[in-house]
Amino acid sequence: MHKAGFVNIIGNPNVGKSTLMNAFMGEKLSIITSKAQTTRHRILGIVNGDDFQVVLSDTPGIIKPAYELQESMMYFVKSAFEDADVLIYMIEIGEKSLKDEAFFERITKSKIPVLLLLNKIDTANQELLEEQAEFWQNKVPNAEFYPISALNGFNIKNVFERIVELLPESPPFYPKDQLTDKPERFFVNEAIREKILLYYKKEIPYAVEVDTEEFFEEENIIRIRSVIMVERETQKGIIIGHKGSALKRVGVEARKDLEKFFGKQVHLELYVKVNKNWRSNQNQLKRFGYNQ
Repeated sequence: MHKAGFVNIIGNPNVGKSTLMNAFMGEKLSIITSKAQTTRHRILGIVNGDDFQVVLSDTPGIIKPAYELQESMMYFVKSAFEDADVLIYMIEIGEKSLKDEAFFERITKSKIPVLLLLNKIDTANQELLEEQAEFWQNKVPNAEFYPISALNGFNIKNVFERIVELLPESPPFYPKDQLTDKPERFFVNEAIREKILLYYKKEIPYAVEVDTEEFFEEENIIRIRSVIMVERETQKGIIIGHKGSALKRVGVEARKDLEKFFGKQVHLELYVKVNKNWRSNQNQLKRFGYNQ
């Protein structure tokens, strides 16, 4: 008997969805930084066993859309309800509500199995943990409750085993040696964007998109040429930094991650271009893969 199914992870921004998915995968597929709202695409990661295939989707955090890009991100979250065999609703210690009540109602009325994961329990004392557990179990009575620490791996194995139990009988959806449905260029863009999120303050990271124009894989080296898109000239100056120092730092750190990810030497060239108001331009959003 072989099981296979889609497991979709949803929750507020920054609760640890990407960390959880990477803990399941054992690979760094999703952007993880301390800034909220860092996941922009539904990233499909695939965990294979001899008799199962779990297809994981990491969704953007739930927010009210403020501009076109966020609206597109929310489309990915809504679609997470439609193809799930198991839904993971993730919260963190101290949380009391979901940012979108209509969304919350869909979770409580869900016909598919819901696993409610209370994350970051390593930051709480026993009293707070018990209080939070009671609060959420009452709020989402249709869910199975698990306290976890995605970062430290606490209870992750139990959650994953339960997911496999809940999967329907099915042949695999993807080849068994496949790790993700995303192309290599997607991970190049994400690695660069992660460094921008880490090293720049305020609105800069959220005004940025990365486009990998060239990806040539040779026997011993991968040659990559990527463009960082910003919305204004002033942002371009900030990204480049004094004598190019800030851009160089992004390039060096992203290259280290990519060499680890691809398992071979990487030559990475970075450029910065101004692409005015790309976040509100439907054609630009489609080009970057946000089309609905």
